[in-house]
Amino acid sequence: MFCGMDLGSRYVKIVMAGAGELKGFHKYDTIDFYKRHGRKEGDRLIIDFSALGLPQLNLEVDGGDKLVTTGYGRNTIKIKGGEDIPEIKAHALGAMWQTGFRDFTLLDLGGQDSKVVLIREGRLADFQTNDKCAAGSGRYLENMADVLGLTPDELGSHRDSPVDLSATCAIFGESELVGKIIEGHAVEELAAGVNYTIYRRIKPMLLQLASPVLVFTGGVAHNKALREILRDELKVKVVVPKHPQFNGAIGCCVHAGLSVTSGQ
Repeated sequence: MFCGMDLGSRYVKIVMAGAGELKGFHKYDTIDFYKRHGRKEGDRLIIDFSALGLPQLNLEVDGGDKLVTTGYGRNTIKIKGGEDIPEIKAHALGAMWQTGFRDFTLLDLGGQDSKVVLIREGRLADFQTNDKCAAGSGRYLENMADVLGLTPDELGSHRDSPVDLSATCAIFGESELVGKIIEGHAVEELAAGVNYTIYRRIKPMLLQLASPVLVFTGGVAHNKALREILRDELKVKVVVPKHPQFNGAIGCCVHAGLSVTSGQ
């Protein structure tokens, strides 16, 4: 059995795999996951898989199971019995497995950062990340949706007549949005403005690492308006794989030994 674990800033995503296929997808609130299901042993964290409702892995040297981790928390939290790999590698492997593509640009928008990766002939050619500001992340969209009284899905349905939002900081952006509401702008147009703000934030990275095909992963990939904005503004084919939010965990399973044959 292979277990891939993406230790994200908002959610911990776990994928179980074996016999050449994915067998289960599980998502947990990050803080709740560490508080309820982990305990420290020396400098390592032991995960109680059975308490999570998952098979208890045999991670001894000859145990037969394998755990690979990646994500926001991998540099500060080491899982006992697991191997950790860089996020860029995990997401590249996951995207190639899910799509079968060998030449594309990968855009991953997570809870707290954004990543753009250039893949050529099945290899990592270049990448850029932005983890210094949350204005190009899922957390920003969640906060703006709350200000507008919308769910993330509702926010992601608006792209027409966007109100120009100039603040590039997530904190100042919230204040600016409140000001626009007071000015009387329609909620739908403000939501469209928020989605365009995300696009403008990631556009420079996408232009530098451009491809005719853009694979879009992360929780933000569910945002319909942003997908359409990327397609129309960049004139590219936007592909969202079947499991966008679990892409990093899937990549961990591929690294662990899951067949490199595409999941398509």
